[in-house]
Amino acid sequence: MFFGFTHCPDVCPTTLFEISEIMRNLGPAADKTAALFISVDPERDTPEAMKDYLSSFDPHIRGLTGDAAGLAAIAKAYRVYYKKVPLEGGDYTMDHTAIVYLMDKDGRFVAPFNMRRTADVAAADLRTRL
Repeated sequence: MFFGFTHCPDVCPTTLFEISEIMRNLGPAADKTAALFISVDPERDTPEAMKDYLSSFDPHIRGLTGDAAGLAAIAKAYRVYYKKVPLEGGDYTMDHTAIVYLMDKDGRFVAPFNMRRTADVAAADLRTRL
């Protein structure tokens, strides 16, 4: 599970690419996993925007978005920091926690998932947890 937003210039697409590589390395075992990308920018990240954005990554990655109240509740539950940061010209970006959360089969938090290793090593780690 990873919190981010579709207009993110660097961390989010890089992390989603790395998750995609892990899924590719898992091969058929990827079907036994789920990867969730939860938007911290419900203002711009409509279901259609999420679908379009995630089409560039592994199909095992599913996107979740909702309203501000729903986001606040899930962010509080997972201790996720996020904040709208105004930019020049009226646009904005989002500052947010950039941790990949490893969850068990029942949806409980296990540990932060170490993304600072090769995709094949990360996939091997996941295989031991399936």
